[in-house]
Amino acid sequence: MKFSKSERINLALDQMGITSIDALVHHLPRTYNDFSLTRETNLENKERVVLYGRLVSNPTIVKKGKLTIIRFSFITESFNYFKVVVFNRPYLYKTLNLSSHYTIVGSYDKDTATINVINLVKGPIPDNEKYKAIYSLPSVIENYQFANMVKKYLFDENINFPDVVPSYFKQKYQLLSHKEALERVHVPSGPNDVHLGLRVLKYEECLLFTLQTQIIRRENKSLQNNEKNKIDTLKINEFIKGLDYKLTHDQVLAVREIILDMNEPSLMYRLLQGDVGTGKTLVANIALFGAYLRGDQGALMAPTDALAHQHFETLTKLFKDKLKVGLLVGSMTNAEKKIIKEQLINKEIDIVVGTHALFSNDVQYARLGLVVIDEQHKFGVNQRLLLASKGENTDLLLMSATPIPRTLALTLYGDLDVSTLTEYPVLNRNIETKVIKEDDKKVFKYVDESLKRNNRVFVVAPLIEMGVRDNSVEELYQRFFNKYQDKVVMLHGKLEQEEKDAALESFKNGETPILISTTVIEVGIDIKNADLMVIYSASNFGLASLHQIRGRIGRDGSESTCLLLYKNEEEEDVEKLKILENTLDGFKIAEEDLAMRGPGDMNGLKQSGMPNFAYANIISDFKMFEVARDDANYILNHSNSSEFKNILNLAYDYTKENKFRNV
Repeated sequence: MKFSKSERINLALDQMGITSIDALVHHLPRTYNDFSLTRETNLENKERVVLYGRLVSNPTIVKKGKLTIIRFSFITESFNYFKVVVFNRPYLYKTLNLSSHYTIVGSYDKDTATINVINLVKGPIPDNEKYKAIYSLPSVIENYQFANMVKKYLFDENINFPDVVPSYFKQKYQLLSHKEALERVHVPSGPNDVHLGLRVLKYEECLLFTLQTQIIRRENKSLQNNEKNKIDTLKINEFIKGLDYKLTHDQVLAVREIILDMNEPSLMYRLLQGDVGTGKTLVANIALFGAYLRGDQGALMAPTDALAHQHFETLTKLFKDKLKVGLLVGSMTNAEKKIIKEQLINKEIDIVVGTHALFSNDVQYARLGLVVIDEQHKFGVNQRLLLASKGENTDLLLMSATPIPRTLALTLYGDLDVSTLTEYPVLNRNIETKVIKEDDKKVFKYVDESLKRNNRVFVVAPLIEMGVRDNSVEELYQRFFNKYQDKVVMLHGKLEQEEKDAALESFKNGETPILISTTVIEVGIDIKNADLMVIYSASNFGLASLHQIRGRIGRDGSESTCLLLYKNEEEEDVEKLKILENTLDGFKIAEEDLAMRGPGDMNGLKQSGMPNFAYANIISDFKMFEVARDDANYILNHSNSSEFKNILNLAYDYTKENKFRNV
């Protein structure tokens, strides 16, 4: 669809994903310029102020090197005097005179009673410009152009923007219509209009999301497997007692919840979440043992070959000669894959570990009863569906190392039962995190000390190749190689599997104790004597991702150090990184990460395994999610009412495309 006579603008809108009127009006402002006049008494230091008045002294202008400073005195309509300073805008000097009135926007310095000018406009700001929407736009589209396009369609009486919220809830919560909500957000008279408009859009989003998850939950719970054999819990207890280590209270509880689920006629659909190092893998392995006890096969799917190999080694050691464990990954030869496939269909394998190869069309199972998916967010919905559908009504256990508080998890993962691990099985982590300015000499000092202890060093880069931005894997490899020569090895996703395996092996055995890598090391790599993590351009990563990466060191409880490096980042970005200096608690970090995100700023959640929202904030709008969850259940319990027909159709259309199971 064409919105403008300018093809450049139409192309830019298309690249933004704005190809319909609906998409246009739902591209909301990122912020607002508020030109409402400020109260002039009891101003706080650094407070943003908007004042209207006139000059009472002739302006002066001085140059200090590259710095230009304009100063003058100013009196408002309320007869309050202020000193004013303007930096590096010499062109304003000629516009200033004693006979005109001006609107000044600035920051108030309480110590000197001075206004530092941000914006200066001759005359008053018109009423319709006092609260102005500002959009995130490419450079070819001016803000006023986009605003005019939105108004053109939003105020066209021939275009309908139907309500999502049923009238029952609109009346209950005194909500605006969907169209009115959009008008208030795009063309507000003040912040209260924005609040009232966003309240509608957020509630719509919360209600649809919770309704979808409750529909999936009810449909999954309705699935039955009447051929399920019961798991002998005494044998589970005997197995646990025979381990070389004691399970934490959380692990015992999670095992109990999972085994009870697996013994129910309805299918298990559970999320096992926990911080890095809390022992999720052992709990999942006990669940796989439970599947074996009832005569079923189990499949454990990992996002990378390296992690699949690691799981295979762990399971092989854990079960020794009790169970037959197989490995199926893309890097195996066709002959090797053929043997595993035949053993699976002949039930000669009890547990198979693999990557996406597990859901290939030619992989069939004799009796698949449990699917465990590690780092579940790394796989698409269709991939999870394919693997689960290879068994006749299989139980499904998803694992995530991005923990969030249990009450929040129960709302966000409304289609799942949730088990949470918070305790560490053996040793608490002893990692000191430091946010420091990038400096090779300082970094090399830490590396030297780690190498003297005969330990391993991870160095993480935000990208692979040189030439796009600083600090690529290739660039850092060269930098470290110049100093440490053959002690350095490189690892990233574009290498062949044999190269990856060789790099990891030489790193593990200490032949090359410095590993330069991308975030491919974020998941699952377990090197006990790694005690130093260096992350370049750390602000390019989300907090939850940085915490995951940091979890690769100090895994034996020894003192370890994580360096988060920055170069020319904004102060706000550096302060955000410092959250990691103060806590190793993944739950707190995830909550902080979410709290700092605003509407439309949730893109990083796709990498952290959490839902992505356009308007609602998971933390600040949590109460709204809880209310919406109750309302969703009310709708489903009154699904025969014509009142709820429209929203149920919307929710069912979504679940048909996105649910994990075919019903």
